[in-house]
Amino acid sequence: MISRSTLGGRIAFPYCSRLSRSSPYIFSSRRARLSTMEKLPRLPVPDLRKTLDRYLQSIQPFLREDEARGHSLFESNYEKRVQWADDFEKGIGRLCQHKLHELDARSPHNWLDDNIWTNYAYLSWRVPLLINSNWWLTLVNDPSIPESILRGDTRSGIEPWQVRRAAYILHRVLDWRARMVNQHPDPDTTRTGVWLLTNTEKMFNTCRLPRTGADVLATRNPSSEYAQDIMLMLYDFVYTVRVCEDDRTPLPVQTIEDRIRAVVLDVIKRMESGESAVPVGVLTSDDRDCWAEDYQHLLSLSPTNASTFRAISESIMALSLDHYTAMPSHYPISTSPNSSQSSQASIPALDTDAEILAHLYNTRSPPRARNRFFDKSLTLSLERNTRTGVMGEHAPVDALVPSIVFDYGVVAGIEPSAFSEPVPRPLTLEEARVSDGGKGWSRWDWVTDERIEARIREAEGRAQASINNSDAGILDFGEYGADWISSVAHLPPDAYTQLALQLAWYRSRGFFTATYETALTRMFNAGRTECVRSASVEALDFVQAAKEWGRGTECVAEGSQHEVEPRALLHLLQHAIRTHARRTREAATGRGIDRHLLGLKLMLEELPVDASTSALSSLDSPSSSSPTGLPQKRTHPLFADPLFSRSQEWKLSTSGLSAGDQFRGTGFGAGWEDGYGINYLIAPRRIKFCIESKFSSPLTSTNKFKQHIADALQDMRAICEAGELELKDIKKKSVDGEDTRVQARL
Repeated sequence: MISRSTLGGRIAFPYCSRLSRSSPYIFSSRRARLSTMEKLPRLPVPDLRKTLDRYLQSIQPFLREDEARGHSLFESNYEKRVQWADDFEKGIGRLCQHKLHELDARSPHNWLDDNIWTNYAYLSWRVPLLINSNWWLTLVNDPSIPESILRGDTRSGIEPWQVRRAAYILHRVLDWRARMVNQHPDPDTTRTGVWLLTNTEKMFNTCRLPRTGADVLATRNPSSEYAQDIMLMLYDFVYTVRVCEDDRTPLPVQTIEDRIRAVVLDVIKRMESGESAVPVGVLTSDDRDCWAEDYQHLLSLSPTNASTFRAISESIMALSLDHYTAMPSHYPISTSPNSSQSSQASIPALDTDAEILAHLYNTRSPPRARNRFFDKSLTLSLERNTRTGVMGEHAPVDALVPSIVFDYGVVAGIEPSAFSEPVPRPLTLEEARVSDGGKGWSRWDWVTDERIEARIREAEGRAQASINNSDAGILDFGEYGADWISSVAHLPPDAYTQLALQLAWYRSRGFFTATYETALTRMFNAGRTECVRSASVEALDFVQAAKEWGRGTECVAEGSQHEVEPRALLHLLQHAIRTHARRTREAATGRGIDRHLLGLKLMLEELPVDASTSALSSLDSPSSSSPTGLPQKRTHPLFADPLFSRSQEWKLSTSGLSAGDQFRGTGFGAGWEDGYGINYLIAPRRIKFCIESKFSSPLTSTNKFKQHIADALQDMRAICEAGELELKDIKKKSVDGEDTRVQARL
């Protein structure tokens, strides 16, 4: 299980009155930036009764399924949960709600994001960042680069076009950073504009720092000597390169290319002399407590290591130049039966499934986790053939923000006029030997010992095992997209796509599951996300009725084999979509339930355990005993209920991003061993699903689930079209009949 049960100790609330007001999770920011956030309202503490009512609604489909399977009666079990909710509201829940309001009053931005969410969702999670927590984006190729380069080869070494594209994308991203961070919005700036301005700053110049139990984020230091540098990794060597002026204005793109090129030549020279890097970055791919222990040991070995860590954490972002073109043979890619790739050992043709997946795998999980520093908030990586990707540590911002920035970074191809030579010069050993280094970049080394080197080998093995267990794939569904859904079916595309995922899951597993969809709370000051519970009674009604209904338009034509008429299915689909759209609005406007329930539960756990006032003493409730030796936490039947946990087992973890015109793929890891992590991109004429699951689970298969999604989308289109035809036919018959009756009376 890759769940939040792997959390460390209790969460510290930076703005609780009994604790220090300083917080490692709140970034320092200029007063001008804070003033812009005043344009946004505070995220509210939701109404307690409404949250409880919405929670009770959300568990109904699971109780209904239990009854249908003969496990328990719906009415009695639901009534028990209603009693627990009522007891909580009238009793200890009032105190928990009051404590949340007090926490909110003490917090600069809001009760949730200043105190709870970043720590709970990310920093306290102890599993490796590799695949499990970090997000990734693979970017489209640049058509201005020669096709002979884009096709790739099996040679090793840095390609000059690789350096050029890195410099050009970096320059555009840094230009975005300067425009956003140095801009002072006028009074007419939209709420979305304010949200984007603020979050752009959060993703730069920081890094996750390992600590036992719960990590911290490095505090941003605008005056740092490394604040205008990027971190550059090459063959696991670490450098910093100055890329901006002190006012954050990016240096000319030619200067950036020259400095990256100088670092490459320096590495060539070092390797020619027999030097090799110690791949300390591999440790950042390991279990967080293991890495925290190794981190402290590295600090104890030499002040050199502390200086290297500081340069890394305070730099703008990371750039990783890989000396190879990733091949399918490097990864456990499961090819579909109709794949055009005949041999994984060969160089795949451009834009084939195998080629695109090799790109995706290398972006988020290079072989043996080499040449990456997974703790860094933002990493741009380029392979030898100039394939480009982005990976990020999730704690500072969610993936939408960097996706907007890197969309801007690659939407315009390399402009030859920005460089002194239209074609970059080869990188040769002869040039490296005579290169005197120049200025604008620095080497950063490590002091290690046998213990660290052994731990690197162990971490490398664990990382490769995780990579080998990751079953990633992309479904590029091109039969229709947002245009047809909105203009022909007259349905909201996101809710429609969520119902397709529900139908695909139900057909593949035969039961309902808790489903997480990310909703942005960007209309609020420092807001991040809320959960939309996609699993609803209405969704259950639809997927049960549609489970055996066809596998595409061919089945619709037969018609007679369907027990449920398309008109009825269309009604169920529309009803489910209305419910989902309502829940999405509630989540986006501060009326979601999962963050509120989390806050209430944590407030309750902070209260002292008192047997005389135990909420468990007077109610028929699940057992809440703690394992021997662990401190007991205050609880309540509402939270101790196994159904409460079951309703948060997000075996479908989903998130929509954008149309994704500049992305070949995106993604994040599955949250449960037998579940799926799905990021989807809804474009006008296509929908792209980027899916991750685990080979180790016999219950999941990314390739099979891709087919289930495609089938669901085909069937839902057929249901909409056939259902509309039936409705029109009924209306026509009704009108004709009315005309006949009128004529008869005349």
